[in-house]
Amino acid sequence: MTFSRETKDLARSLLAYEAASGKTSEAIVSVAVRVCEKLRGPVSVLAGVVGYRSLLARALTLARAETASLGALQVASDGCLHGFEELAPQTNSDRPSEGEVLLIGHLLGLFLSLLGAAVTLQLLQNVFPNLTVTTEAGTITPFEDILKEVGHLNSLSDRLESLADQHPSVEDVLMSVSGNVRNTATTLEVLALIRTKDGGAEKKAPKQQRERYLM
Repeated sequence: MTFSRETKDLARSLLAYEAASGKTSEAIVSVAVRVCEKLRGPVSVLAGVVGYRSLLARALTLARAETASLGALQVASDGCLHGFEELAPQTNSDRPSEGEVLLIGHLLGLFLSLLGAAVTLQLLQNVFPNLTVTTEAGTITPFEDILKEVGHLNSLSDRLESLADQHPSVEDVLMSVSGNVRNTATTLEVLALIRTKDGGAEKKAPKQQRERYLM
């Protein structure tokens, strides 16, 4: 699995943002660890602790395939990342290593694949409120695309429920993640519809989606 140049640039921006905003006492902690820790809570609420741990472990596996510098890292059962303290210290903590960029880039790539761009960007802006995320077209406005992502999330929830039927040994975990995803889709749909009625996305929201909540 590879990720786009834009995703890698986003990873660099996120790491640079965290490096610049970190407290002096956090200087000895890898900036990648700090980013992962800040994402762990909200993503665990969405996908469960097991879900977040699986995503981070997969991102680490993908990053290790591209660099040997991450060999000492381990993902604990609670989703915490350990082992960066065993790596060679950075000469400039404001400049993350390529290994850190690869790890965070692959993690963001998995978020984008699972949640879609709108939800992922909204998540990042909630966790890192002063981070400005831009694309070639300009600054991202996530609410414009949320209604498109709601359908993807509901489809994902359906697929997870189907997998739960096929794999009884992990049925409880899959059903829990499916429920969390569906609840998130519902919350996002209502939020987008409220914004639509307020005039925030009037022209962008599909008519059939807007009418679902009209009494």
